[in-house]
Amino acid sequence: MSNHPTSFAEWQNYPSSLDPIHVSWLKNAKKSKTAFAVADIEGVEIPHKRFLTGVLLFSKKIAEYSPEQNVGLLLPSSGGGAIASIAILSLGKTIVNLNFTAGKKALQSAADQAEVKHIYTSRKFLDKMLERGMDLESFFPKSKLLMLEDIREEISALSRIGTLLKAIFLPVNMIRKSYFKEVSMSDTAAILFSSGSEGSPKGVELSHGNIAANAKQAAIELSAVKTDVIMSTLPTFHAFGFAITTLMPLSEGIPIVCHADPKDVVTIASGIQKYSGTILVGTPTFLRMYTISKKVSVESMQSLRLVVAGAEKLRSEVREGFENKFNMPVYEGYGTTETSPGASVNLPDIDSPYKLRNRPGTVGKAFSGTEFRIVDPDSLEPIPTGEDGLILIGGPQIMKGYLKMPEKTAEVIELIDGYRWYRTGDKGHLDEDGFLTIVDRYSRFAKIGGEMISLTTVEEEILDACNEKDLEIAATCLPDQRKGEKIVLLSTNNLEKSELTKILSDAKVNPLYHPSSILVVDEIPKLGSGKTDFGATKKIALVNDQ
Repeated sequence: MSNHPTSFAEWQNYPSSLDPIHVSWLKNAKKSKTAFAVADIEGVEIPHKRFLTGVLLFSKKIAEYSPEQNVGLLLPSSGGGAIASIAILSLGKTIVNLNFTAGKKALQSAADQAEVKHIYTSRKFLDKMLERGMDLESFFPKSKLLMLEDIREEISALSRIGTLLKAIFLPVNMIRKSYFKEVSMSDTAAILFSSGSEGSPKGVELSHGNIAANAKQAAIELSAVKTDVIMSTLPTFHAFGFAITTLMPLSEGIPIVCHADPKDVVTIASGIQKYSGTILVGTPTFLRMYTISKKVSVESMQSLRLVVAGAEKLRSEVREGFENKFNMPVYEGYGTTETSPGASVNLPDIDSPYKLRNRPGTVGKAFSGTEFRIVDPDSLEPIPTGEDGLILIGGPQIMKGYLKMPEKTAEVIELIDGYRWYRTGDKGHLDEDGFLTIVDRYSRFAKIGGEMISLTTVEEEILDACNEKDLEIAATCLPDQRKGEKIVLLSTNNLEKSELTKILSDAKVNPLYHPSSILVVDEIPKLGSGKTDFGATKKIALVNDQ
């Protein structure tokens, strides 16, 4: 990793010199000396030669069943899912990871947009989802579901033995020539659908170059080495789960330990202890579960050297709660599906005044090869250091574009100084040391009496004033004839408006931040990533405002 470029300009062309993810994986798999490539916490360990055998066998079956370019995957984080991903990439086909938590309408829309004819899944997984009330088999009237278990049964013992011998004895070049299709780094490697927290999901096209570059960036920033063991517990329809905790370690020859349910923190903690896991990436929602669970012991987490939070704001009580329990800091990072996804991260400080790498409350410094610009959202003129504006991200990881949506792509991709920049829609600022602070989404503001009010700030002020660890809330806004807009608060606790108003007044919270009404709900709507589903919260507020 010492030969990577150092400047932003050099990084723009760097992907063309990299191997695609599946080729990097193959090279490392052939020479790896680690005990296993992938382990399922509740299943089996898959050694590198067996993993390679699985890829070669499965790729032949995919080629047979799926002549089309886009291939659907409906799988949680698992050994089978990792094998399927590498197999699809090795054929030069495009992975379409489908979000099985998104609901029937969103799933059908994603499959239709990507023209997915075949979806590879698992009967065991479908049965588990059926137990939770989701009949996924009925969701795809235009696509055929193929079961990994059935495909495995079709493969003869002779074929398995023959392929295993090839995996052991054939050199890299011969495997590539016999089994792999040559790809361009500009070809689309994967289509991931945006979370849809504020609208309908859009298909994000990521090239082989995007993913390979971001995997290399992440490996550099995390100081990832082959002696690491990365916990792969985020779903692979989530960009961080797909690229950072699955493809990055596979391409670097680093073992991964998978678990299908990121909320099952007790089992994950036992897996960390069993396999001496060193890196855990999760959303603050999921990380909080480790803190509050009495069944997750301090001892089970002691092998970890790095815990990174992303996808949503890391609140101080979550960070402090985790550190107080496990004596281990949580480092906040930042990225989007459109940036493959990593863009910045806080890291442990190096014992030098010139190596400041962590500033709690920020999302860290930009990845190597990545730059942030803070600009006026209308003119795109730069804004002075320390002042809030629209966050632009530049780097080799910027997506190709939105699937079949050139107009939407043009709305978010800016060409500045010859480089492509992504308009994040996030509002924030850079400090004098280059640390990025995110204030809110531009779309998460309410205009009340002519003033722009951050809904995230509203939530933070309420949580700080109430000082209740188990309080779960989400703020949204609705039209108001008198003030333009009004704030509606969803809460899982039985909060009375009069009581909350007094608490906020005593805490001297700006009256503009006081909710107009409170809706008590059983749970705050969440996306599969663990983030609050702001689209769903607004719908609940609208229904109850009638």
